[in-house]
Amino acid sequence: MGTFHTTADRVQGTAAVTMRYGLVLNLMVIGRLKFEDYEVENIRPLLVSSPPFSRLARKFGERRLARIIGVSEILIGGLIAARPFSPKVSALGSLAATGMFATTLSFLVTTPEAWHQRRKEPKLSPAGQFLIKDVVMLGAALFTTAEALRNVRRLGGSAAPRRG
Repeated sequence: MGTFHTTADRVQGTAAVTMRYGLVLNLMVIGRLKFEDYEVENIRPLLVSSPPFSRLARKFGERRLARIIGVSEILIGGLIAARPFSPKVSALGSLAATGMFATTLSFLVTTPEAWHQRRKEPKLSPAGQFLIKDVVMLGAALFTTAEALRNVRRLGGSAAPRRG
């Protein structure tokens, strides 16, 4: 019985590290893409269909807004990656990612291009299929938030390094 629990604990620990740094990698790579013109074109329908983002796009311009989003994604990824050095900072980054993914999931409601329009039942379009992955990303962000906060409590709030 002890070997089973040890193996399960190792798998869970590996899963947590994989989830955390997979989230970091996704945020940083996708954030970097926001500096490419084709990515500005790709996210245009999402931005112009969202009431808060359409106002920001008018204020800053689509290219500048995409870059602000990109810098935010890269920064959030960096905060999450800080987990071995500062669980508090990592928890803050994970909370920010939670808010970000909740926001991007709202595009499923505000973006007409997220759904095939001429169907009897709702069907996701390629844009909607792109967005739906953020449910998993939201779950990963919530998981990494909880894990980092547990470690903060375990360490008594110190920033002592800990694996993962």
